[in-house]
Amino acid sequence: MVSETGRKKYDAVIVGGGIAGLTSAAFLSKWGKRVLLCEKDEDVGGLIGTFDYNGFKFDSGIRATENSGILFPMLKQLGIEIDFLANPVSIGIEDYIMNVGSGDSLMEYQTMLETKFPGNIEDISVIMNEIKLIMDYMDILYGIDNPLFLDFKADREYMLKEVFPWVFKYISKVGKIKRFAPPVDEFLEGITKNRELIDIIAQHFFTKTPASFALSYFSLYMDYKYPRGGTGTIIKKLEEFILENGGEIKTNTEIEYINYKESFVKDSKGNKHEFSQLIWTADNKKLYEVIDLDNLSNKKETQAVIQKREFLADKKGGDSVLTLYLTVDLEPEFFSKISGAHFFYTPCKEGLGKIASGIDLDEKEKVIEWLEEFFRLNTYEISIPVLRDPQLAPPGKTGLIISVLVDHSMIKHINDSGWYEEFKELSKENIIRNLENSIYKNISKSVTGSLVSSPLTLERLKGNTDGAITGWAFTNNEMPAISKMTSIAKSVKTPLKNIHQAGQWTYSPAGMPISVLTGKMAADQVKKKI
Repeated sequence: MVSETGRKKYDAVIVGGGIAGLTSAAFLSKWGKRVLLCEKDEDVGGLIGTFDYNGFKFDSGIRATENSGILFPMLKQLGIEIDFLANPVSIGIEDYIMNVGSGDSLMEYQTMLETKFPGNIEDISVIMNEIKLIMDYMDILYGIDNPLFLDFKADREYMLKEVFPWVFKYISKVGKIKRFAPPVDEFLEGITKNRELIDIIAQHFFTKTPASFALSYFSLYMDYKYPRGGTGTIIKKLEEFILENGGEIKTNTEIEYINYKESFVKDSKGNKHEFSQLIWTADNKKLYEVIDLDNLSNKKETQAVIQKREFLADKKGGDSVLTLYLTVDLEPEFFSKISGAHFFYTPCKEGLGKIASGIDLDEKEKVIEWLEEFFRLNTYEISIPVLRDPQLAPPGKTGLIISVLVDHSMIKHINDSGWYEEFKELSKENIIRNLENSIYKNISKSVTGSLVSSPLTLERLKGNTDGAITGWAFTNNEMPAISKMTSIAKSVKTPLKNIHQAGQWTYSPAGMPISVLTGKMAADQVKKKI
């Protein structure tokens, strides 16, 4: 359709080509709507993607996917077929390594903690009982295909036999999760006084992560799956689906201006794109920065946008990650004898609580000493793509993705102080040394290539506030997003009736399933409006 201005007018313009934006665009294009998706990066995918480096395939964002009753139903409803492979998870502390295979794995995890902390056996037993309880709650909350992705006619039998009985279980359990709302470290402090034990359990989660989210991770580990070809396979399939169904995708297209009254957005190249409805899945702060206050319909709208802009101004994005990509001249079997393809490993049980806080970032030598302890005591998330899919590395070789949670503000200060490249090299050396001294003996001799990504990389490429990978920080004095599951339907709303939002900034705690869910919810809202 062409508007009075002579420009093409879209039923929906979607800003942000991550999994939320792609989900919205896929459903709207399936429903025959005129859709334009705009992405600032050269590729769509956001924090999900796979790239090639010297013949190795690496995942640039999430290392694996969890279904949570959302991902698989979404793909099924769109008719997209993807071959998902097993994603075996291992957990290790020093020389003790275990594989997560079923609910019984929790008993071995308990044994591992008791072996490492023999003076805290009673505390560990209490912690395990709490984890079992949370897992039971989460199995109910996410144990069925989300009704939002069901066809009430085609899935009538499933609705009657599974969904309706589930609703009553959900109602009975959802209120009980409130007890686990405190941050995980504070929750554990109510059970044990051993700081090292608390750190070992909690330090690979984001700062102030709710206990309900952190302690349910055993359920998520068993839910992890890996798309054949890498996580980017999901993005490629969604992109193809949108284009095949008449949707348009423009990359290298950053939206810098919204004229709400005249219903158009303008990109960084000066191009205008008219819309009936707008879905914003990119950084939430940017949304309210680019709305032209002079072109709103009334004072109420103007005041609402100003208040939202001011409210978000000092809000922080969640923790981010430093990632080391290594190409290694070692057979995959060298690594498979040690762990599964997804490995959460802590070389030293002493925990991050031992390192000093409040260091002077202007004292470079002190920062370097702090970093050495930080990498020695940290927990590493190690992903080995070739152990899932043999085609993701050259024959006889292995690619490793090694990540640690890091603070954006510290690395920004290092960058501003002029030694960012040195910092990345020091980080690489520290990571390799700590893994070589613990789990991967003599690995440094086999490293043939490396890349380092930091929160500044993610901030630059993806435009995320503070390089965040899961939306808003739990440390904000007030959460800028909906955080109650019973209120999630409100998460896609904005103060402007024809602008909707979706993605990691709309609900907390966020992640890939929430991004998919809110992407679908935003599409549903647009469909109703049109």
